[in-house]
Amino acid sequence: MLSRTASDLYWMSRYLERAENLARMLDVSYSLSLMPQDGRGDGLHELAMPLLITGTLDDYLERHGELHAERLLHFFALDAANPASIYSCLGSARASAHAVRGRITADMWENINATWLEIRGIAEQGLSRYGMSRFCEWIKERSHLFRGATYGTIMRNDAFRFIRLGTFIERADNTLRLLDARYEMAGDQADAVSDGTAHAYYQWSALLRALSSFEAYTEIYRDAPGARHVAELLLLRADVPRSLRACTEEIDQILASLPGTNGRPAQRLAAEMDARLRYTGINEILEEGLHAWLTEFIPLVRQLGNAIHSSYLEAV
Repeated sequence: MLSRTASDLYWMSRYLERAENLARMLDVSYSLSLMPQDGRGDGLHELAMPLLITGTLDDYLERHGELHAERLLHFFALDAANPASIYSCLGSARASAHAVRGRITADMWENINATWLEIRGIAEQGLSRYGMSRFCEWIKERSHLFRGATYGTIMRNDAFRFIRLGTFIERADNTLRLLDARYEMAGDQADAVSDGTAHAYYQWSALLRALSSFEAYTEIYRDAPGARHVAELLLLRADVPRSLRACTEEIDQILASLPGTNGRPAQRLAAEMDARLRYTGINEILEEGLHAWLTEFIPLVRQLGNAIHSSYLEAV
């Protein structure tokens, strides 16, 4: 497969996953901002969390000067001038899909094109009229539909592998950043479980719901959500679809299945990351410090993405 084609497929998938992840992040921040803050700041501070997670705080302040709820939501959802907005991500995904129409199925193209046309209509209508929660649910639904169309219609060839590769790289990075942000937000009560600390409970529950893992948590653990069990679930459980372990396991298997020898640096790094998670226990992570461990692992995911780009996506 040509590196340009592989790159378009990979980034089409990454941008779609990023749009869904942004919607999940925005939905949980918006929901928490509506709750009583219990002296820990106002809802505006909670709405600003996506700016910190995505590193776009300076860009927002440069354009808008101060935090404002309505402008914050628009900046992340429908601002065409913000390259990190959901609108921009879907536009980039649609452009990549258009470039590789011959390598994806009609169902996949029709889904992503219809999504792009519809979000343009939503942008004209305005987020305040459409509704924030409704918008986030719509984004997740469109992402699920595209993923279903991909699974159900495309051949299991290299095109499929690069699409899946983009999904799991983006998902792994998002899970790490969301977990780190919520751990920092929980503050002194980050390790609280069933001791009546409502703030910590809602922080962890919101994170689990944002990653569609709340049901999995309640099935595995009896305690109310706390740092130890949530971190174990989202980092080390291979049976939780959005966990870091599940993502690295998939990435390792996909890279190992790609032909040729030029991908060995990426394959080696993916295998090392997967092995590290496979043989690490939650006690080891907490002894090191959860925040320290996460901030060490986030650059590894970025390094793996760079290795994939160098190995497969750059024109030779």
